[in-house]
Amino acid sequence: MPNYVARIRDSQGKSRTEKLVAESLAQARTNLREQGFVIQELKQSQGLALSFDFQKIQNYFAKVAVKDKAVFSRQFAALTNAGVAIVRSLGVLSEQCSNPVLKQALIEISSDVQSGMNLSDAMRKHPKCFDGLYVSMVQAGEVGGVLDEVLNRLAKLLEDVARLQNQIKAALSYPMVVGFLATAIFVGMTVFLIPIFAKIFTELGTELPALTQFLMTCSEILRSPWAFVVIGAIVGFVFAYKQYYKTPLGRQTIDRLSLKMPLFGDLIQKSAVARFSRTFGALTRSGVPILTCLEIVRDTSGNQVVANAIDAARSEIQQGGMISIALQKESVFPAMAIQMISIGEETGELDGMLMKVADFYEDEVEQSVKALTSILEPLMIVVLGGMVGTILLAMYLPMFKVFEKLG
Repeated sequence: MPNYVARIRDSQGKSRTEKLVAESLAQARTNLREQGFVIQELKQSQGLALSFDFQKIQNYFAKVAVKDKAVFSRQFAALTNAGVAIVRSLGVLSEQCSNPVLKQALIEISSDVQSGMNLSDAMRKHPKCFDGLYVSMVQAGEVGGVLDEVLNRLAKLLEDVARLQNQIKAALSYPMVVGFLATAIFVGMTVFLIPIFAKIFTELGTELPALTQFLMTCSEILRSPWAFVVIGAIVGFVFAYKQYYKTPLGRQTIDRLSLKMPLFGDLIQKSAVARFSRTFGALTRSGVPILTCLEIVRDTSGNQVVANAIDAARSEIQQGGMISIALQKESVFPAMAIQMISIGEETGELDGMLMKVADFYEDEVEQSVKALTSILEPLMIVVLGGMVGTILLAMYLPMFKVFEKLG
């Protein structure tokens, strides 16, 4: 059986390290609890053997998806509503969690809560799993004594966010796949097909059209060491783009241009408005202060232009202004969304109105995705056919001249 090392606190409050043997991690945890110890940290002993820690490597590359957090929130809410203690609920959920990063975080959170730390403070130590939005809502639920209700709202919020992300990915996946296939076919035909025809044309001594000569030049470049230069230039461009996007000016410029893109700009704007409204409404409904809500929503907006507009609204409220007026000054949010937010402020039903705005623009995103897909499908087919047709035309044009000479 494997060996385990635990850092525990005994009944007198003293911390010490304890070694034990158990069939599994859960069994080791149970044995320590039965002895009356508070577990601060528990892990399997690695011994003296030198080996790779595959668990750490797996955790490094693994990510916690929105769907993982939504499922956890829904299950955690059900257990809390049933009266199960938080520590026990976290233990049960950690044992059945399939995501290694979230699983390890839940184990550590359970240990921290067992040692007397608040759940929100314990979650704050794991920003990779639980962001500021999640922690703030949990904290509001703890203060108000409605943790199960807040967790259900979180689950609903995360499920809506996941659905919105899937709709946008569905709109982008088709052109990306077809574009990749078109590029692969073009490169394949240029590298393997054109040289065969080039040899034939050279032997016949035929004068080549400009299009054929251009594609033969491309073929020679792709089959020569210059191909690595081209690949290096593409990689360098992508790297420079990412580094530029990390700068404040670059992020501001690129995000502003993305909102003005044809076809995709309107989709990006509507999805940003839907995300803002859904998150802001969930936070205010859970009792989080308005300024804190705006700070969290700003950090999770996903677009620097939208984040700047939200930050301006936050400054306006600090000076006693209204959110709708501040958002209207930035000219980022649609007029309909601003008017609905204004009505919510006037009637005192801001959270309910924000949810209606989110519902409306999520439906708009869904319709935009369907329209975008219907436009892109024939467009990409035309692009793919045009690339292949161009290569075939370049290969057959010299043949017409050969036939004329023979005639």
